[in-house]
Amino acid sequence: MKFGPVPVAEAEGAYLAHGRVASDPANPESLVYTIPKGTRLTAQHLDDLTKNDVTDVIVARLEPGDLHEDEAAARIAAALCGPGLEAGEAATGRVNLRATSSGIVVVDAAAIDVINRINPAITVATVPEWARLGPRGLAVTVKIIPFAAPEQDVEEACTRGAGAVRLLEGQIASASLIETSVDAAEPSDKGRRSVKGRLDQFSVLLSERVVVRHRAEMLAKALTDAPGELLLILTGSATSDGEDVAPAAVRAAGGEVLHYGMPVDPGNLLFLGRIGERPVIGLPGCARSPALNGADWVMERVICGVPLEQIDIAGMGVGGLLKEIPSRPRPRDAQ
Repeated sequence: MKFGPVPVAEAEGAYLAHGRVASDPANPESLVYTIPKGTRLTAQHLDDLTKNDVTDVIVARLEPGDLHEDEAAARIAAALCGPGLEAGEAATGRVNLRATSSGIVVVDAAAIDVINRINPAITVATVPEWARLGPRGLAVTVKIIPFAAPEQDVEEACTRGAGAVRLLEGQIASASLIETSVDAAEPSDKGRRSVKGRLDQFSVLLSERVVVRHRAEMLAKALTDAPGELLLILTGSATSDGEDVAPAAVRAAGGEVLHYGMPVDPGNLLFLGRIGERPVIGLPGCARSPALNGADWVMERVICGVPLEQIDIAGMGVGGLLKEIPSRPRPRDAQ
């Protein structure tokens, strides 16, 4: 691609780099109009520019082997677009990929890095991996910086990035939340409402409320009897150890605890396990708040079918220092 100023008389067929004002002889009520940036200049444009005393313009000229920005962006977007995403129309060298339903985004970060190093003209930006999106949520934007990109570089980007971004949709239809109480009083339904709000984002049906005393044998029976495909536990007293009441109840119900604790704050006191084929998440107390916490990251991946062994809780520490919730018993600033 050639870029730079040329006399107006030589600019036909080139792409205007900066909007310019031109005369419009066909519209006597409006003597001037603006030719937008990126317009492919015609003989009429040149005539109107000349009538407005414009002598030269800055343009881009495509050379053999170049692809126009819109075509280049469209090709790369189509290659990147995995299941659960759809590409929009190309405009000004940009194409967006959006979610077709609710889900979480899986990104081949290495492939995106390769694409962004092929040629500075070609750029791909994504949301963070595992980001939750609703229908029409923006997952990726492909942008060609200049007015064209070399076709061979575009083809390399398409090859390297094939299917690099996809959306995992919800795979679980129902969940049960078992709450425990440390005394005879029934706990507030604030926690249940917050959990239901999270499940509603993926159209997961929450079964009837169950509250049991904070004892391993009672909790184990409630887990066994619960109808949900996903089992959630919200204890009246925090799970302070992998041998505490809630993890012990999972084992007593014939299950196993795969991981206790997480390097995400709020969310440290979470555990992950299974009973038979059903995943179990021991929720931290911060799950009573609708604010983002570590439990969201684990719940979303479980709901969207990520195998439990592939949920890298220990790897969530970078970026895991989240905004503190107002109801926290011991605020960070006080410690």
